[in-house]
Amino acid sequence: MRFAPAAAALSLALAMTASVSLGQSRDPDPRAGMLIAEGQSALAAGDTQGAIDAYEAALTVDPGYTPIFIHLAEAARADELQGKAIRYYREALARDPNNLAAIAGEGAAMAEKGAIEKARLSLAKVQSLCGDSCPETRELAAAIAAGPRQPVMTAEAVVQPQPQSN
Repeated sequence: MRFAPAAAALSLALAMTASVSLGQSRDPDPRAGMLIAEGQSALAAGDTQGAIDAYEAALTVDPGYTPIFIHLAEAARADELQGKAIRYYREALARDPNNLAAIAGEGAAMAEKGAIEKARLSLAKVQSLCGDSCPETRELAAAIAAGPRQPVMTAEAVVQPQPQSN
């Protein structure tokens, strides 16, 4: 009887630990899986907002499924919102610190934004986890080599000089 509270606390701690590790490698809710597939189709078609909407709906259906954050980050990068993508990658990394896709994606978004040194730190981490031959390492190295994205100027963004009257 003296050990009953301690045994109950220990079993609760073990149950929570087991559920956390189990949640990292599970399949998504079937409805979320359909929404993720819809988002991937929209992103492949160039409809980034449609992809983001589908991924956000999938996140609402299954908020515990970490890969949705990586999909959201990819859609944000396709929409040239690197800061938002970095936030999504960091959420995925908070849930799964050794997620190669999240580490490499965050590094690529950093490189696109111009933070080359931080991107190189991500590259070193990816290399230490999977080596030089894994696809994440190659993709991140290519993003670093490409350097920051240059902003696209539109006709509306160009300020026309005003004629001077004498």
